[in-house]
Amino acid sequence: MNDIGAELAEICEAAARLILPLWRSGLAVTHKADESPVTEADQRGEALILEALRKRFPDVPIISEEDASEFGTPDAIGPRFFLVDPLDGTKAFVRGDPNFTVNIGLIEDGRPVAGAVAAPPSAETWFTSGDHCLKRVNGGAAAQVRARTWPAGEAVALLSHTMKEETIQALAAQYGFDKREAMDSSIKLCRIAEGAADIYPRHGPTMEWDIAAGHAVLAAAGGRLSTPEGEPFVYGKAQDGFRNGWFVARGA
Repeated sequence: MNDIGAELAEICEAAARLILPLWRSGLAVTHKADESPVTEADQRGEALILEALRKRFPDVPIISEEDASEFGTPDAIGPRFFLVDPLDGTKAFVRGDPNFTVNIGLIEDGRPVAGAVAAPPSAETWFTSGDHCLKRVNGGAAAQVRARTWPAGEAVALLSHTMKEETIQALAAQYGFDKREAMDSSIKLCRIAEGAADIYPRHGPTMEWDIAAGHAVLAAAGGRLSTPEGEPFVYGKAQDGFRNGWFVARGA
């Protein structure tokens, strides 16, 4: 089960092909109970992913964003389960920006052990392969990618579009990065995994399905994601509704 990244990539890419024609198509946007946006792309992408996972891995439970929004999350979960976000970065999708992703992560004993992330607009896919991370574009040949070591004086942080300048300055002082780039969705974790950036400090709320796949990709590329104190980041927090605390993602 830990070496299923290629299968998860195929499913993510199928969902990406379904979602992409809906981008910039004027889809109606509704809002969930927490006021976050949802579109037909989120719903159709999730339906495709859930059907594929249930067919291939019928014994593995699935926690997915839109299902959780409608029906709630379970009060308990076993040691092995999938976390699915069919369209991470819905706000970017609605704005017409390209930084949105399709995500599937496999959790085992509290940590992500396999995952895949697809970026529909750029046709990029990152996925785990054993202890390595691979990337392919437009369904082409996959090549290994690695996180880079911290480049002194040139370290790049990936941050939310909505982050205030005073917050950015405080984070720069705390973590020591030199440059920053605004970006949405789990693609931030993938950019660090491929050595294009160095740190993503998240001092704000996320859900487990937002980052599980990207965390798996990053770890396989030699990076790490931990609490701000450096402690391991744990999944399966059913008692908290699968909500995350703060985290920091870094390169090698």
